[in-house]
Amino acid sequence: MLAGTADGTPSSDRSVDAIRRYYDDFAEQEQDRLAKDVAGRVSFEIHRRFVERYLKEGQLVLEVGAGPGRFTTVLAEHGARIVVTDISPVQLQLNEANVTAAGAEPAVEARHTLDVRDTSRFPDASFDLVLAYGGPLSYAFEQERQALAGLLRVLKPGGILVASVMSLWGSWRARLPGATHLAIRYGTDVTDAVIRTGDLRHVPGMVHVCRMFTWEQLTILIPECGGEILAGSASNWASLEDPTVLEKIEDDPELWARFLAYETAACSSLGSRDGGTHILFAARRGKG
Repeated sequence: MLAGTADGTPSSDRSVDAIRRYYDDFAEQEQDRLAKDVAGRVSFEIHRRFVERYLKEGQLVLEVGAGPGRFTTVLAEHGARIVVTDISPVQLQLNEANVTAAGAEPAVEARHTLDVRDTSRFPDASFDLVLAYGGPLSYAFEQERQALAGLLRVLKPGGILVASVMSLWGSWRARLPGATHLAIRYGTDVTDAVIRTGDLRHVPGMVHVCRMFTWEQLTILIPECGGEILAGSASNWASLEDPTVLEKIEDDPELWARFLAYETAACSSLGSRDGGTHILFAARRGKG
């Protein structure tokens, strides 16, 4: 049984509160997540290229799970007007400080503390684009349908949702030593439950919990919530391999540019979309 259900309180409520505290405590470490090593820098580039397909100057963008502002500044560079949101007040403070330091603060129209499960403060058809990177939908737990439907609801006609979720198979691939350790320590019943449900709350004592997805699950979930899938991508593929090779490639501008082109193509391939730590997708409201 998942924690938090014995007294009738939805486990997702307690879990989301724990996630808020986690990111409050995580603070500035989140700023470094996509920059501290070469694999993170590749992942940032894949995310950036994916969203840039849909950016146009003057768009009003709702950024969900904005964190310390790495993609807030990308949106500002493309002439967007941005409503910045995050579940963590501490992350919002860091966002303001970092975006201001980057000279991008004039692009920000407002900041709000926001739980992705409840976007009711925003009217229907309010935004040209919604960006939900960092996997906020993976923190909605049992209420992912409610959360996803809410993100689609606030899109204007023709508007685009660009989002990421944590990847089940890609995370298993990237963190195989840790997954094996869990099986040895807690038994295969625990790892079987995680693989079956994608829910890390089955792991005793796990601090950073989330719900992981497969691409196949997203192809079912998104239409069920009123969306139409436009594109998908893994967050990383070859860049999950030997980091020493990547460091050598990064030192050569020509090789680096070529590698990023290959990596972008590989991540977008249908056969690779489950292979990264996150799955990226673009969707719009269905016509039905």
